[in-house]
Amino acid sequence: MLAGGAIAGSNLSVAKGAHAFGSDRIEIGLVGCGSRGIAVTRQALATLGGDVRLVAMADVFKSNLHTAYRTLKGKHPSQVAPDLHRYVGLRGFSELLQDDLDLVILATPPGFRPQHFEAAVDAGKHVFMEKPVATDAPGVHRVLAASHRAQENGLAVQVGLQRRHEPRYRQCIDRIRSGAIGDPIFARAVWNGGVMRVHPREPQQTELEYQLRNWYYFNWLSGDHLVEQHVHNLDVINWLMDGHPTECQGQGGREVRKGPEHGQIFDHHAVEYSYPDGFKLLSQCRQIQGCTRMIGEQVYGTAGSCDFGLGTILDRQGRVRWRCDSKPVRDDQGRQQFQDLFAALRCGERPHEAAYAAESTMTAIMGRIATYSGKLVNWDDAFHRGPQLADTDALGSLDDTPPVLPNRTGDYDIPVPGQS
Repeated sequence: MLAGGAIAGSNLSVAKGAHAFGSDRIEIGLVGCGSRGIAVTRQALATLGGDVRLVAMADVFKSNLHTAYRTLKGKHPSQVAPDLHRYVGLRGFSELLQDDLDLVILATPPGFRPQHFEAAVDAGKHVFMEKPVATDAPGVHRVLAASHRAQENGLAVQVGLQRRHEPRYRQCIDRIRSGAIGDPIFARAVWNGGVMRVHPREPQQTELEYQLRNWYYFNWLSGDHLVEQHVHNLDVINWLMDGHPTECQGQGGREVRKGPEHGQIFDHHAVEYSYPDGFKLLSQCRQIQGCTRMIGEQVYGTAGSCDFGLGTILDRQGRVRWRCDSKPVRDDQGRQQFQDLFAALRCGERPHEAAYAAESTMTAIMGRIATYSGKLVNWDDAFHRGPQLADTDALGSLDDTPPVLPNRTGDYDIPVPGQS
C-alpha cells in the first residue's frame, strides 16, 4: 500500500512519497456500483506496473453492490480483497471513506459528485471521479473549492474524460497547436446515439428510489445527456482552445421521449458556443432510436481541418496530410487513464484534473440552460448565478423527499423554451 503520512497544519492523512515505480500496492474503494462503476474499476484492476486491489465498495442499493462484487470477483479474483468491506445506503460512501485505502473511485450519479468529492478530499484520499463533476453551477463551485484543498494537501485527482489520455487526441492537439491547420476558425462536436434504459416503477417503491433507479432522466441527478455524456466532446474543444466559451445559444426538446417515465430531460440539443477571438463551436447531441449514430469532434482552420476521432489532418482540398497510426485507447475501454494515474502515483507525482473538468462540466451546464430557456446565455451569469438543482447532503434515506416530484397528473414538469 502507498505510504501515508500527516500533512503539517492539517487534520488530513494523505499519501506521500511513493517508493519506486511498481513497488507499491494501490488499494482502492468504489463508490457507485452500477454499470459505470464496474467498468471503470475493471479498467483500474487491469493496469500493468504494480499490484492494485479492491478493498471496499459502497452503493445505495444492495442489489447493485452484489452484482458488482460478483462481476469483479469473477473477472479479477486475485485482486478483490477476501475481507472486502461493503456498505449500503445513501451514507455508505462516508463509511467507506473511513477505511484505510489509497484511492476512491466515485461513479455514482453525478448529482452526488460534489458532495462525495468533497468528502473524499476531507478524508485524505486520492480520487478518480467520473465525468461530469456536477449537474449545476453551485456544484461546480463546490468541486473547485475541494479541488483547491486537494492540491494544498498533495492529493491526486483524475476525472474520467479519457480522451485527454488517448495518444491520437494528444497528437492531434499538438499538431493543431503547431499550426497544422492554420488558425482554428470553428469546430463541430457531436454525440448522437441511442436511448437509455427505463426501469419501471415498482410497488412500494418510494419516489426517491424510483428516481435513483432512473437517474439518467432527472436533471438533478444526471444534468441531462448534454451534461452527462456530451461533456466528453465539449471537453476536447475546451482543451484545444485552452479555455471555455463566453456565451452560447441553442435549442432542444422532447421529440420521442415524452412520457413521465422519461423524467424531465430532452432527447436532443443543438448549441452554438462562442469563444474569445471569434471561434465558434457547433454542438449537437441526440438520443433517439433509429437515427444515424455519430460521435466525434472536428476542427476547421484557415489551412485545413482535423478529425480527432479518426486521427487525421486534411488540407483545404481534402487531402490527408497526416494520419495517426495508434489505435483509439477507448477500444481498450479507457484503461490508459488509470495506467497514467497509477504510474504517476508510484513515482510520487500528484496529477490534478479537477479544474479543467469543472470548466468543461460548466460548459455543458451553460448549454443546457440555453436549450431549456431559448435565451442567449453568458458564461459569467451561468457560472455565478446558475441555480442549485438539489441539496444532496440533506438526503439520508430512501424515504426522504427528492427535489423533484410528479405533478397531479403524474408527469414531471418539463422546461419550456421561452418560459423557463
